[in-house]
Amino acid sequence: MKPTDIGVPDYFHKVVDCQWACPAHTPVPEYIRLIAAGRYNEAYLINWTANVFPGILGRTCDRPCEPACRRSRVEDESPDGQERKEPVAICRLKRVAADYKEDIREFLPKPAAQKNGRRVACVGAGPASLTVARDLAPLGYQVVVFDGDAKAGGMMRSQIPKFRLPEEIIDEETGYVLDLSVDFRRSQYIASLKDLLAEGYDAVFVGSGAPRGQDLDLPGRKEAAKYIHLGIDWLANVAFGHTNSISKRVIVLGGGNTAMDCCRSSRRLGGEDVKVIVRSGFEQMKASPWEKEDALHEGIPILNNLVPKAFTHNGSRLTGVTFQKVRSEYDDKGRRTLVPTGEPDPHFDCDEVLIAVGQDNAFPWIERDIGIEFGKWGLPVLNEETLQSTLPNVFFGGDAAFGPKNIIWAVAHGHQAAVSIDRLLNGEEVSERPAPLTTLISQKMGLHAWRYDNDVSHERRLRVPLRDINAALKSIKIEVELGFDPQLAAREAQRCLNCDVQTVFTTPLCIECDACMDICPMDCISFVHNADEDALRPALRAPALNREQALYVSGTLKTGRIMVKDEDVCLHCSLCAERCPTGAWDMQKFRLDITHAGPRCRSAAAEPPLPRSEQPQPTAA
Repeated sequence: MKPTDIGVPDYFHKVVDCQWACPAHTPVPEYIRLIAAGRYNEAYLINWTANVFPGILGRTCDRPCEPACRRSRVEDESPDGQERKEPVAICRLKRVAADYKEDIREFLPKPAAQKNGRRVACVGAGPASLTVARDLAPLGYQVVVFDGDAKAGGMMRSQIPKFRLPEEIIDEETGYVLDLSVDFRRSQYIASLKDLLAEGYDAVFVGSGAPRGQDLDLPGRKEAAKYIHLGIDWLANVAFGHTNSISKRVIVLGGGNTAMDCCRSSRRLGGEDVKVIVRSGFEQMKASPWEKEDALHEGIPILNNLVPKAFTHNGSRLTGVTFQKVRSEYDDKGRRTLVPTGEPDPHFDCDEVLIAVGQDNAFPWIERDIGIEFGKWGLPVLNEETLQSTLPNVFFGGDAAFGPKNIIWAVAHGHQAAVSIDRLLNGEEVSERPAPLTTLISQKMGLHAWRYDNDVSHERRLRVPLRDINAALKSIKIEVELGFDPQLAAREAQRCLNCDVQTVFTTPLCIECDACMDICPMDCISFVHNADEDALRPALRAPALNREQALYVSGTLKTGRIMVKDEDVCLHCSLCAERCPTGAWDMQKFRLDITHAGPRCRSAAAEPPLPRSEQPQPTAA
């Protein structure tokens, strides 16, 4: 193998598994160390810069960072083998920073003292649009955000129940964005994109979400329509106080996070016999594992492998749902087919049904003759990196771009779209993306002294305290999770392995004493003769079979051997650097910050075009 080029930003970025997996690339170990030190303001601001909504995401994020956490790969099993290897509670530590920070407004960007003459419209006031506004408004852009609701937040406000996300948290964190001199046009629906473009906006960002719930066209659907509701519409009605009760017997159809929110909300609004019924198996459900766990904790059964066939009714009154029992079969490409088992069709009595089987985008307000192409599933044709549509000055993000995902993906889209808009309106090529800002700084203070402490905790993952279930079920507005207190947060933070403090190897300094190899607790360092990757991976001291994780390969040493380190299981414990007599190993803290909109994202070589209002207008012949 060729020597590893550690100068490529993505190399060490990928080694920081949690940050790599986060769509917004939040510097996770950095803010966790600050939380451990009780420096909550700084921890919050690091999060705010990257993901914009730390308090919201600390309660609701889908946590793509946690499955990637190195702790879940290297933690020892319990003696009985029953304990799961568990990641650091990254998401709930984020909430700690939000819960215990002080007033941080003085540290946030200030409204631009002078506008730059360019106007940007954002359709929808959800996380994607607000991220665009957050990034562009301080640069002098006049950002106008349109939303049909009276308050900003989009589906964060309308689809996430208050017992998971209190309204005051949404108000606070959307307020930080709106206070940047963003023009929020509340209670204003956009009925025509053509008309909006005619108002002279230099760019338009569409962050209108996926507002249409998928329905089930089954026998009995029309007859019993009064008692059958689309999940996202019902949740919105609950959020805005239009619905405050439900029947005692409720069936929720669907296996995603919306279904979990529907069933848990039903329990709080009068549902006594609430069931979730899903066509897939339990493990194949789209809901996050913790969402399913929360529903089960509240006494809500989840019945799997049942496909709805018909709504039964007595006149217009719903009486229940009939299902077909199925099993999953997979072909040689892993594609699933649901096959009837031949068992009798089960029937479950109920008084109301909530359908939460998926969401679709709805763009009836976007004319099809203005240059925006739509493809499969009615989604716009976009450049996946720039979020630019086939109409160059119109961009999409969040659920409106590629279908329903989650808040953190919407934030990531907002950042990228803001970069695209900023480059477009400064006369630069949108497809050329700015490099991130990276630093790599030695942590050595002396021969055996370091600027960081990597004496990590061996505790199991700590559980977030919950409100007593009887109290929690009394009101839809009582938050269930209480969050970590500072003491629990510090303990959980100590489980972090500081993966951003990298082991950096300098080939000419190595004398091949093998001391680092001998002391490595994971046997992840080997000195071997070079070969191609396929031959090298199984030949190491501990075979490195996880090909998704890199091998760190040195240049050729004096004996003709090379040093190979398996990045997959390295603990970043610094024992190799402490033991090395020549300093060939060093511990260097790596920091990567994504470049957002602003001067650093531009080359400054191009002349910005005139704002639309100042461009020459065509004259009639």
